[in-house]
Amino acid sequence: MRILISGICGFAGSTLAKSMLASGRGHQVFGCDNFIRPGSEGNRAELKALGVTLFHADLRAASDVEALPAADWVIDAAANPSVLAGVDGKTSSRQLVEHNLGGTINLLEYCKAHKAGFILLSTSRVYSIAALASLKVTAVNDAFVPAPGAALPAGLSAAGLDESFATGAPISLYGATKLASEALALEYGLSFGFPVFINRCGVLAGAGQFGRADQGIFAYWINAWRGKRPLKYLGFGGHGHQVRDCLHPRDLAPLLEQQMAVPTVAAGDRVINLSGGAASAMSLRQLSTWCTQRLGAHTVAADGATRAFDLPWIVLDHAKATRVWGWAPATKTPAILEEIARHAELHPDWLERSAPL
Repeated sequence: MRILISGICGFAGSTLAKSMLASGRGHQVFGCDNFIRPGSEGNRAELKALGVTLFHADLRAASDVEALPAADWVIDAAANPSVLAGVDGKTSSRQLVEHNLGGTINLLEYCKAHKAGFILLSTSRVYSIAALASLKVTAVNDAFVPAPGAALPAGLSAAGLDESFATGAPISLYGATKLASEALALEYGLSFGFPVFINRCGVLAGAGQFGRADQGIFAYWINAWRGKRPLKYLGFGGHGHQVRDCLHPRDLAPLLEQQMAVPTVAAGDRVINLSGGAASAMSLRQLSTWCTQRLGAHTVAADGATRAFDLPWIVLDHAKATRVWGWAPATKTPAILEEIARHAELHPDWLERSAPL
């Protein structure tokens, strides 16, 4: 099978490429990237050494995408993944939309031309901020949990948010580009007769993730902790009780393999959550405790000021993926954290190399 991965030199794209090459199924994996992220050069060399053909392509340019060789499937792993993108005063809102939505449209036109299947790596950030921000929580063992006895919004349980949870604005510009990409992908698939899958991912984490807090908090926190860089608990009283789930992108590969092998499923099963779930969830305070035990003591400052898009608790429920595909995450959170820590020790300059200031 010929598989094109966009953003192949990013963390998720390169991890998926290596996992699919290692599957033994004889896939022909190739990909494109614009190489604007500093950390992409290291992945570029590693993938080339594995025999992966790489193309320089800016997904915003239709002619770049049209020039790519034909594939049977496209995995769209290219995006600006920061919830602050376009609104932080440092990045362009227009470029965010052009990259995340315009790029997806160009890939969908490619799939239309080649009758290729399309898999979009989407995000938990398509879910409504207002509903989550108003969630009543309480701190238990240094981590927020939904308050016992409190009324929960539709689509939310102690297991997390399921696919029926509200997606109404506000969801951030980033979330809006991904939600719009989801809708267009499904429409293109129905209109032009190619299979489409939407996988809403929880927080991806693992060794080699680029060193930015807004794109990979687990990897950033551990690398910054080891390097004794300043760290701060932001919002919610400055206690660090906010919670996210944790998923290694290599655990996505078996599920994507199934989707490509069995592309005919019920329409309602084309959009699913993929995450580490409640079992993987961890607060920043709990992550700091782990770092102290593994890497030694470090001081974390507190800043309780409220920031836009901050949420106390986001955990995705992957029960639908388990029901439809028999899927469950294979890599537990402690193993992910240990992998990141070992990488940080081997590459003490990782933050400077992958995301220089």
